[in-house]
Amino acid sequence: MAMRQACGPRDRQRGVTLIEQIMVVAILGVMAAIAMPSLASLLQRNQVQVAHAEFIGALQHARGTAVTSGKPTLFCPSRDGKRCSGETRWESGWLIGHDPARQGQPEATPLRARAAYAGITILGDSGRRLTRFRSDGSASGMTNTLRFCRRGHPEEAWVVVISNVGRVRGAKANAEQAASCAAAQ
Repeated sequence: MAMRQACGPRDRQRGVTLIEQIMVVAILGVMAAIAMPSLASLLQRNQVQVAHAEFIGALQHARGTAVTSGKPTLFCPSRDGKRCSGETRWESGWLIGHDPARQGQPEATPLRARAAYAGITILGDSGRRLTRFRSDGSASGMTNTLRFCRRGHPEEAWVVVISNVGRVRGAKANAEQAASCAAAQ
């Protein structure tokens, strides 16, 4: 005959009590509260780098469009995504469009547009209000430098340089570029 064992304290179900679960949630909450300021700062720095990379991609797209279509293509600041604004500040948005008549405005509906960047300052050179790529890929006019930063944070500044031959490159801003960008209102 098989012997039955009595149910004792060893046979009770094991698990996590409600108090243990509450303690784990409380500890996670405290850790999250400690990490939030660092995470917010990281996200803000990341916004500048994303805008920087997006500009490089858009400029390369505009240059490629000019070469493949054979039409002058412009890249300019825009507030409404339909017309060039004629400003040297770019944080309100930009557009890409064909400009065969060289009027400084897209001939029809823009090929691509981007809305505003929140919390970022993007400044162009004072003399350049747009970049126009020719059908050979060159950029008419003089070299243009766009500066990207958050107000009051010159250590996070970046630049995009468009040369006369149409080459687009990005880099960390030098001290002078960073200071002028971070101080802009």
